[in-house]
Amino acid sequence: MGNFLYYVAVFIPVLSLLVFIHELGHFLLAKRAGILVREFAIGFGSKIFSWRRGETLYSIRLLPLGGYVRMAGEDPETVEVKAGSHVYASVNDLGKLDHLYLYEPNHSTGNLVAGRVVEIDLERKLYVVLENEEGNETRYELDPKMFLHFDEKNETQIAPWDRQFGSKTAGQKALAILAGPVFNIILTVILFAIYIGITGVEHRLYVEKTVAGSPSATAGIESGDIITKINGKDVPTFDMFKYQILESQGSEVKLTVDRNGQQLEVPLQPEKKVTQSGDVIYQVGIDFNSEKGKRPATIGEIVGGGFTLTYDWIKVIGDGFYKLFTFQLSLENLGGPIQMGTITGQAAQQGIDIVIKWMAILSLNLGLFNLLPIPALDGSRLLFIGIEALRGRPVSPNIESMVHFVGFALLMMLMLVVTYNDIVKLVFK
Repeated sequence: MGNFLYYVAVFIPVLSLLVFIHELGHFLLAKRAGILVREFAIGFGSKIFSWRRGETLYSIRLLPLGGYVRMAGEDPETVEVKAGSHVYASVNDLGKLDHLYLYEPNHSTGNLVAGRVVEIDLERKLYVVLENEEGNETRYELDPKMFLHFDEKNETQIAPWDRQFGSKTAGQKALAILAGPVFNIILTVILFAIYIGITGVEHRLYVEKTVAGSPSATAGIESGDIITKINGKDVPTFDMFKYQILESQGSEVKLTVDRNGQQLEVPLQPEKKVTQSGDVIYQVGIDFNSEKGKRPATIGEIVGGGFTLTYDWIKVIGDGFYKLFTFQLSLENLGGPIQMGTITGQAAQQGIDIVIKWMAILSLNLGLFNLLPIPALDGSRLLFIGIEALRGRPVSPNIESMVHFVGFALLMMLMLVVTYNDIVKLVFK
């Protein structure tokens, strides 16, 4: 139980940071395009606390498994005041209405007027015609940032058409949506660069020892050997070595080994193992000396290494997506929030460098996963924007909303499946 609480305490801040960076991308590019951002939320569900700054509500919500930026007009606007409604309004120094109340307020920010709504336009012309008790009509201009108050606790800022998501060009909308995943990828580059700056550069795989009776011992690998290639592919890092062994799927591989300056070709047969949790792994039985395989990194290597590691992991993650969608990878192999939290907690116990590396991998996963054209994800929204650009008009908002709703439901089902996998692995490991 103690470990579980520790893992949760470590995982929630890590995930929240990655979600914050993702949503910050959406937020900044939406604001740059002139879109009204109604809410910037970290988490889902009930609000724990919130505050308003300017025209945006910032909130922290109960379930820390995601977040969102709610842009005006991204979903059909539901802000309306019907003709015939009795309203109260405050008039600012410019003679415009800056607050409109659907109830009688205890106070207002300016001169208070009241009446029955005869005509109102909250999007295009921004005006309202009110009829007083004597039957006289007065037309008032609306402040573009007017707040509409439904009751003492609920209010919203009106969104003129030029502040709505739908009013922007396809390019502006695409940038606002694309910015989330891109910010995650940028964060990945930065985190990998920091990781390299802390740990140094892995430039060779130095064999410390082999496990007796293991495939590497049988193949003749010796202490002091330096492994440079697998099947002709350079493997300067342990991650790339591990990936190539996994890619072999148990088939024999050919190692290129530097032994006292002499280049040797050594065939090696990985050994297939099934873990207690049911995962298939391939072992070779080599202990590498990470210290002898590294040296301090230069500034150029730190910066370049951030990009290189990001590119390498894009290939690894992309290959995983390909295998998942071509049914070469079972859903049983997928991990959910419990597994991610467990790995994050274990990483924290190993040191800050391991945490930073794991955060980089998680951030990249979040960014790339959101680019998939799956309903409810950013990739699907980009697909709809692309269709709009080709057709010259947007897809019906009702159709798009329904597609995203169905997609979100399917994602929640997938979340339940991977969480079930996590629990099974946790209980029966």
